[in-house]
Amino acid sequence: MYRSGPIVLVEDDADDKEVFEDIVKELGYENPVVWFDTTLKAYDYLKLTKDTVFIIFSDINMPYESGLEFKCRIDSDDHLRKKSIPFVFYSTTVNQKAVNEAYIKMTIQGFFQKGDDYKEMKELISIILKYWTYCHHPNTSEY
Repeated sequence: MYRSGPIVLVEDDADDKEVFEDIVKELGYENPVVWFDTTLKAYDYLKLTKDTVFIIFSDINMPYESGLEFKCRIDSDDHLRKKSIPFVFYSTTVNQKAVNEAYIKMTIQGFFQKGDDYKEMKELISIILKYWTYCHHPNTSEY
């Protein structure tokens, strides 16, 4: 099973973006990685795109608006909420307060800490993408 929609990466660090793109390619995924360095740009894209987005990976610590605030905005937007795009937090720093807030106040499908090295990050991204490749959810267009 292959989901061809874009992978949205909301990440303000260009080096982390390049590593993420390299890993996605190494894993054999042909999905385009659509990168945004602010949540504001990502939100505008999600509102306007006709593409069926495969998944959103978002950092927590972002300029202007945090990843948590971004996800709350998506959840409060009827149009975006109905798209049911899988959303995971993928962040360098993880603290219990942010994890609790994410799972209690919003609908997320995962909260992951970036690995300490390339191998660890590759394994984590592989697991997440493989899971969502096989998972059926409202955003799936095959049925």
